[in-house]
Amino acid sequence: MAALAICLFIFGTIFGSFITAVAHRVPRKESFLTGRSRCPDCGAQISARDNIPVVSWLLLRGRCRACGEPISPRYPLTEIALGVLWAGTALAVGDDDVGELVLGLVLCAVLLAITLTDLEFQIIPNAIVAFGAVAGVALILAFDLGEIDQRALAVAIAGGALLLVAIASPRGMGMGDVKLVAMMAIYLGRAIAPALLIGFAAGAAVGLTMIAREGAAARKRAVPFGPFLAFGGVIGLWFGEDLVDWYLDTFTGG
Repeated sequence: MAALAICLFIFGTIFGSFITAVAHRVPRKESFLTGRSRCPDCGAQISARDNIPVVSWLLLRGRCRACGEPISPRYPLTEIALGVLWAGTALAVGDDDVGELVLGLVLCAVLLAITLTDLEFQIIPNAIVAFGAVAGVALILAFDLGEIDQRALAVAIAGGALLLVAIASPRGMGMGDVKLVAMMAIYLGRAIAPALLIGFAAGAAVGLTMIAREGAAARKRAVPFGPFLAFGGVIGLWFGEDLVDWYLDTFTGG
């Protein structure tokens, strides 16, 4: 299992470079399937030797070879983040069911792309959510993972609940968050419940910390909620089934 986790970490850093391109280009309505990477400052095309995940950024000392302008550290951080997420998914999900493992890897990649776009633009692109939903359904059918009824019920309940929250408090919850939760439920099934609880708890903790530090002024700041939902989604992926089973055994007798 350790060998698989290491391999997925390496592949995760490589694919993480693609995720940065998706997160950068989709909100700008640019194609991420064609065109080589370019420096955002001088427009110089980035060569293959300068596009090695993490390593190139370190060798270049975080600067463009052509113009010398700083390259955002978000690029290597994103690559490392996806590597860690993929390795963690391998350790948490295991390799007994390849379909579930692949499903988890795709969910992590989609959630990371959404986190980046929401942090930078405060939007959750429909294109990324739609891709995640279609890919999730396709993988479930292709690997015959079952629990279609349970997953559909999770989508309806979780998506419907967030829709009511968004209608009641449009300033605090956007429709992008609603679509994100519905998409996550396809992957997580009943584990969407602890994922939502953890996401809301993390968001509330950050919000209360901001209020404690900045006072009433913090209430006027817009904080993207997608990253908190994504965090909850990862925890739900890794530990959600165990948390649901613990709750049922403890409070309902199984």
